[in-house]
Amino acid sequence: MSPEAPLQKAYEQFKSLNLNLDITRGKPCSEQLDLSVKLDGILNGNYISDEGIDCRNYGGLGGLQEARKIGTWLLDSPSDEIIVGSNSSLTFMYQYISQAHHHGLEGDGSAWNSFENGVRFLCPTPGYDRHFSICEHLGIEMIPVAMTGNGPNMDQVEALMRSDDSIRGLWCVPKYANPSGDVYSDETVARIAKLGALAASDFRVFWDNAYSVHDLTDQPAKIADIRQLSLDAGTENNLVQFASTSKITFAGAGISFLSSTKKNLKIFTDHLGFRSIGPDKINQLRHARFFETQADLNQHMKKHAAIIQPKFNRVLELLNTELGDQTGVTWTQPKGGYFISFNTQPGLAKEVVKLCAEAGVKLTPAGASFPYGNDPQDSNIRLAPTFPTIDDVDQAIRVFIACVKLATARLTA
Repeated sequence: MSPEAPLQKAYEQFKSLNLNLDITRGKPCSEQLDLSVKLDGILNGNYISDEGIDCRNYGGLGGLQEARKIGTWLLDSPSDEIIVGSNSSLTFMYQYISQAHHHGLEGDGSAWNSFENGVRFLCPTPGYDRHFSICEHLGIEMIPVAMTGNGPNMDQVEALMRSDDSIRGLWCVPKYANPSGDVYSDETVARIAKLGALAASDFRVFWDNAYSVHDLTDQPAKIADIRQLSLDAGTENNLVQFASTSKITFAGAGISFLSSTKKNLKIFTDHLGFRSIGPDKINQLRHARFFETQADLNQHMKKHAAIIQPKFNRVLELLNTELGDQTGVTWTQPKGGYFISFNTQPGLAKEVVKLCAEAGVKLTPAGASFPYGNDPQDSNIRLAPTFPTIDDVDQAIRVFIACVKLATARLTA
């Protein structure tokens, strides 16, 4: 009997179960969302903010002052350098880049789309597919940069910036990066803070601190203070930070934060005023009342960890048990965030995803974590265990492992 035969038989048995499992995206599960049900009715008919603002009415483009306190906890920035928006920080990211692209950040003639040869972004890979989608949608060329385990390869980043004056952005997810789980080292953060000195004045570091409080252990990872390091380097105008409560409270009804210098915020809000008469201040007030103190937030996030950590543990246990001696496959063991990054042998990721789909398990498309969906090694697959039940996670990963084994056996046959 060939080595492939028993693996094919095991795979066919999974197919016969007619499964319908989905681990495509890092969404909170219902139990996590239930942690925030007290948001409903928390205002008890009192819509007046601490500043005396009637939150039911128009206005307040920069968001409520008392909601900004949450942003200070997530981004280590003062409240007067933060504006508060709706549920998705991705909206803020798109709006900021769209403004730079169509209108510029430095007045007439500075629009990125007016440059004859266009502009380029540096994209640490594997990375967040929605970051890359923004660039692709706006026609901004993306340059992949390798991740190292401590963040992007800074030798590569600095060399590219010295040789290419068209570079206008660097995407960063500094803590528990999507999907690798990387935590940027102090050295990496310090070098990123100095990049503005190598670049055009409208270059921006897009610091998406999406997982700043999303720890899975009792020993949270720490990252250096990018704002203070940028101030020390005189590059503070080159930094824009983002965060949200989308994976803290209600994913579809949270609040988001954008932080930068007062100069940058004025330029941004001057344009924002043409698109909005003000955000949902009632939701901002709900969140401010829900999280009265930073300790409230920290306790809330421990409850999140108690729900999802067992799911991560189950995935890692199965991978270690079933694939620990498999040549050429690797995976991350994150201490926070929402993902596990898995690498097959080169040339197998698309086949594994295809086999899983045929067996009733949906995965994020192979290559999604790379600009233009192009993983040159065809090896990376993002696993997202948070949304399904632990039993469904168990079943989905067993199918996934069977597909990895079968695809590998076929390659080496």
